[in-house]
Amino acid sequence: MPTVEHTPHKDGDCFVNYENKVFEDVKAQPGEKALITFHTVANEGSVGFVNLLQATRLIRKGFETSVLLYGPGVTLGVQRGFPRLGDEAFPGHMNCNKQIAKILEEGGKVYACRFALQALYGYGEQNLIPGITPINPQDVLDIILLARRDNAFILNTWTL
Repeated sequence: MPTVEHTPHKDGDCFVNYENKVFEDVKAQPGEKALITFHTVANEGSVGFVNLLQATRLIRKGFETSVLLYGPGVTLGVQRGFPRLGDEAFPGHMNCNKQIAKILEEGGKVYACRFALQALYGYGEQNLIPGITPINPQDVLDIILLARRDNAFILNTWTL
């Protein structure tokens, strides 16, 4: 069997050329909006966290950005921690909570469906991360229709 020899990799090395950006760095035109919707379970996969990062990036590109948590997506907006609220039980445990707080700090809006919050998951509004606006279940469709009417960029995320 032939041997493969190479210089061992070390911290700081790159396996890919991450600096080579292929596409234009798009910025929002004045008044442009974005809506990110989540119908996904918190901490059950990376899509919830990745799209919270996308929402943050849209804010930084100048889009008036809103995040809609509905169905199991409301679980992304619930206060967490162990053994106390805000305590990180393991590295990354609080990623979603911290990213939602960052979205709110940077001017984004976050909405959570009251029906999913109470009827599906047994949480009350007091369980939400401060700054999240609870909404009527009928508002779920209306926020999407308003975003469509405003020609907003809409990123829908569904997982089961």
